[in-house]
Amino acid sequence: QVMLVESGGGLVQAGGSLRLSCTVSGRTFSFYAVGWFRQAPGKEREFVAALSWNGFNTYYADSVKGRFTISRDNAKNTVYLQINSLEFEDTAVYYCAARGGSIYRGYRDYNEYNYWGQGTQVTVSS
Repeated sequence: QVMLVESGGGLVQAGGSLRLSCTVSGRTFSFYAVGWFRQAPGKEREFVAALSWNGFNTYYADSVKGRFTISRDNAKNTVYLQINSLEFEDTAVYYCAARGGSIYRGYRDYNEYNYWGQGTQVTVSS
């Protein structure tokens, strides 16, 4: 059984910072990639960032490049998303996801991911 649990969301002022965590448990030997997606009110789910399971490659959406950083702590089985310079447009529910097996369409496609957490709310205020 594979489980992903997000934490670290909250209410933050624009320009502030936040770090999201995703604890991963279960059988992860066959994992190929982990990623972060978000869904804002009235909008579709969109790609935020991804990391190859071996930790060698990272991928970012243009809207967050330079502000967001994805990383892993292998000892804690945790994936992080460091968010800096928060903007109003960053308000959304943030989900972590994992892919078992190879990526074919690309790291940005949510359909490539097999396992999902339940999400954590990030709200940016003025």
